[in-house]
Amino acid sequence: MSVYLVSMVKFIGGPLAGMAAGLTYLESVLLTIAGMMTTVIIFSIIGRAFARWWSARLRAKNRPIFNKKNRRIIKVWNSFGVVGVAFLTPVIFTPILGTIVAALFGASRRQIFIHMLWSAILWSALLNLMVFEFGDIASEYF
Repeated sequence: MSVYLVSMVKFIGGPLAGMAAGLTYLESVLLTIAGMMTTVIIFSIIGRAFARWWSARLRAKNRPIFNKKNRRIIKVWNSFGVVGVAFLTPVIFTPILGTIVAALFGASRRQIFIHMLWSAILWSALLNLMVFEFGDIASEYF
């Protein structure tokens, strides 16, 4: 359950939690994918409303809407669209932020789901492989 819950918030933590929990590679991969996709489903439904609320909150605090991070997100969207956002979501963005960005820029729920799914499968397999293969070596140094 911890792998699933961690993957909902911070995807890269799922493989680490999977190894720490003593799960097999396949169990960890599947739970990591399930965690991210749960967040994708939830936030693709409420994404635009959440983005409007967040934007109003920033304006109420007199904080700039366009900061360095937001400009980078816009640059990724303008260059690669929903595919680029989906590809970077597990490793750079969080599942929450990636889904909200895609929803805010007008991607359909179907597009968001499809692209986030292949991204979750790809990155889950790769990150879990790295953690399960090289985790013992890394734990010696940290």
